[in-house]
Amino acid sequence: MSATLGTLLKQLQPEWKIVVCERLSEVAQESSNAWNNAGTGHAALCELNYMPEGPDGSVDPAKAVAINEQFQQSRQLWTSLIERGVLDEPSTFINATPHMTFVRGEKDVAYLKKRYEALRTQPLFAGIEYSEDSRVINQWAPLLMQKRRKGEPFAATRVPAGTDVDFGALTRQLFAHLEEQGVEVVTNREVRNLSRQKDGTWKVSYRNSLGKTPGSLNARFVFVGAGGWAIKLLQRSGIPEIKGYGVFPIGGQWLKTSNPAIVAQHKAKVYSQASVGAPPMSVPHLDTRVVDGEASLLFGPFATFSPKFLKNGRITDIVAQVRPGNLWPMIKVAIDNPGLIGYLVSELLKNHKKKVDSLRTFMPTAKDEDWELLQAGQRAQVMKKDPEKGGVLQFGTEVVSSADGSIAGLLGASPGASTAASIMLGLLRTCFPDRMPGWEPALRELIPSYGATLNTRPEVAEESLRTTAAALKINP
Repeated sequence: MSATLGTLLKQLQPEWKIVVCERLSEVAQESSNAWNNAGTGHAALCELNYMPEGPDGSVDPAKAVAINEQFQQSRQLWTSLIERGVLDEPSTFINATPHMTFVRGEKDVAYLKKRYEALRTQPLFAGIEYSEDSRVINQWAPLLMQKRRKGEPFAATRVPAGTDVDFGALTRQLFAHLEEQGVEVVTNREVRNLSRQKDGTWKVSYRNSLGKTPGSLNARFVFVGAGGWAIKLLQRSGIPEIKGYGVFPIGGQWLKTSNPAIVAQHKAKVYSQASVGAPPMSVPHLDTRVVDGEASLLFGPFATFSPKFLKNGRITDIVAQVRPGNLWPMIKVAIDNPGLIGYLVSELLKNHKKKVDSLRTFMPTAKDEDWELLQAGQRAQVMKKDPEKGGVLQFGTEVVSSADGSIAGLLGASPGASTAASIMLGLLRTCFPDRMPGWEPALRELIPSYGATLNTRPEVAEESLRTTAAALKINP
């Protein structure tokens, strides 16, 4: 998010001075790191939680279409940045990987077919395929079907034009180019406090990790792109807009294999239904990952618990966030979500063998010895005040900004990085409304669909999908 915002601002106002403070020794070592996330170019092609079944059995494609629209803006921005020499060879951060959904049982099969029927007429979902035929699904993803029990109802959808994205590599490339353009990217610098000055600027107080030397700088605008720690810094800023917010940290683990004989049999990201009470980020999926040119498979995530808001956070994080304004909302979320608590407990009790047993629902031939456990990133799920319920657990991402637009921060998780371009465009509109009229021509050059939708214009949607796929070299 920070790298995307910095890149947009540098393209729009190259004379502005930008400073990036990173508390670790390198950028992109937390949520953006390739092994800390699923690498899915979240476009709602396979993720069922973006299109739940309604109480009356209906399915509404509106949210899925909106998520896809956002991802297309990211694709358009990356295409423009490749053309301008900002980003490297596309294969260093994005690769074509079909997106699939696989379900079992009559109820889920019926739902998946309804979902397919609702999406197949949407221009942005052109090419989606559906099958209940084991021979067809075996061609798509052989590991799903080998030694599967006969007589069990199952179905799958497939979109060949899906992607696997290394957001760590993408982030590092964006920051490297910003440094070439004169942006100061300082590592080992932990921001400790944000305080508003009389002239309306912000004093950003920090401590250098090496030597523990303190320091500060002044800024007219601050973006807090600190992952799970964003809430801590926004609280310290004192802006009233952050009152009532809290976050609940959920960690994760993957099962990973680099066995070439297994990896060669699966090229797809295959999502399924979440367990009852499980958060959307815990939807099980078997994924192809390409990191530094090497392919592997991940399965998970399996939830873990740590009071830290980041993998490199502090054990006091979950307690230090408590304020009078967010205490009741957080308690209410705990009361109203016993299924989530039960889910976390059951996940924590799973050993390696039980986790491989879970994998076998996807891949019946999985062997314990072929898979190792890998620690994923921390996700800070948003809890916020609600006038009716007292408090709600919110999924997705949310920008919190001050009334004057001088400071903003990002809370939440998936779809996250996939929709960074769209989210940062929204931030620009909120925080720099007076500059937007002058910026819009440049923004349309960077993101041709800016200010309009693709899905309502089939020919334009088709052209955008075709041109970005060619530029990013992700033609299936």
